[in-house]
Amino acid sequence: MNILVINCGSSSLKYQLINSDSEEVLAKGLCERIGIDGVLTYQPAGGEKEKSEIAMPTHNEAISAVLAALTGEKTGVVKSLAEINAVGHRVVHGGEKFTASCLIDDAAMKAIEECNDLAPLHNPANLIGIRTCQKLMPGVPNVAVFDTAFHQTMPEVAYTYGLPHEYYEKYPVRRYGFHGTSHRFVSAEAAKMLGKKPEDLKIIVCHLGNGASICAVDHGKSVDTSMGLTPLEGLVMGTRSGDIDPAIIEFVGKKEGLDLEGMNNVLNKKSGMLGISGVSSDGRDLGDAAAKGNKRAQLALDVFDYRVIKYIGAYAAAMNGVDAIAFTAGIGENNIEMRENVCAHLTYLGAELDKEKNNVRGEERIISTDASKVKLLLVPTNEELAIARDTLALVK
Repeated sequence: MNILVINCGSSSLKYQLINSDSEEVLAKGLCERIGIDGVLTYQPAGGEKEKSEIAMPTHNEAISAVLAALTGEKTGVVKSLAEINAVGHRVVHGGEKFTASCLIDDAAMKAIEECNDLAPLHNPANLIGIRTCQKLMPGVPNVAVFDTAFHQTMPEVAYTYGLPHEYYEKYPVRRYGFHGTSHRFVSAEAAKMLGKKPEDLKIIVCHLGNGASICAVDHGKSVDTSMGLTPLEGLVMGTRSGDIDPAIIEFVGKKEGLDLEGMNNVLNKKSGMLGISGVSSDGRDLGDAAAKGNKRAQLALDVFDYRVIKYIGAYAAAMNGVDAIAFTAGIGENNIEMRENVCAHLTYLGAELDKEKNNVRGEERIISTDASKVKLLLVPTNEELAIARDTLALVK
């Protein structure tokens, strides 16, 4: 079965076509600048990356361009749309309505739409992608895979905020968490690497990229995670502030003449490592700048590492122990120095990093010493494959 995986943003669209039998990626790519002018990137397995400018006033034209590339005469990987058997969609927010992935029908569409106010930039775009696929490929089943679903096992004590309870009852304001598909995939892969079942382990997953979150996975279930009602809470990220004193919003807003929308923009797009460093939101740029003596760039990197260290400690306490700590996503998989800095503060847990094993990027491996009581792992994430697996399970 060939499964098309779609990840729709407000002005972009990532895609992969995956053969579910071999789990091989047949083709992948990206649509950018939707609603402006449109750029399609397409790469068939084993082939060169192709880039072309195509008018994409809406997601309808973007997905049409993707389907045309997949079925193209020269570099297409399927002969016709009939060879695409299902579509799996990443949906950012499922609220409390969705605890697992689901086949999309009218009721599911309505329920996803009711979560729009929880993710106003993402869910509407996800819905557009679903409707477009339904229109262009009638009769092909569509599946929604939610960023928030894995975290619906969090206990009430972990997801409840210290606010008037009526806000939860009315709106509902609570911790939801994100990156759930990645945390679920990585925790399962980590258990497999250790020759055990997720149900037998306490694992802390560190999904560290431009957007970053940490999750406590206790015997296969998410019991706490660093992101909250929105992806703004938790770790210091590329451009997001992470945890701050809420009073800062009013204090700085008044000083700078910014309303709530303006402050929200600052916290989401101008803060984090970009805000601290004044250089970049990209860890690679910060590493280069720090090597040249830029103290603010070094501070941004140190603050990022420190927040990761604090959350790992908190979640080891919350689970009353930890068996394994897994690093994943862009920074987690590729930043050797970050892993070394973080793990240097975990010796109290009995975690010992093997520096030679850690000297690698993007490769699945155990990076702790043989004597380490807590296993340290590098586990490349694969959210697209996780979405394809969920889609297969629901449509076969």
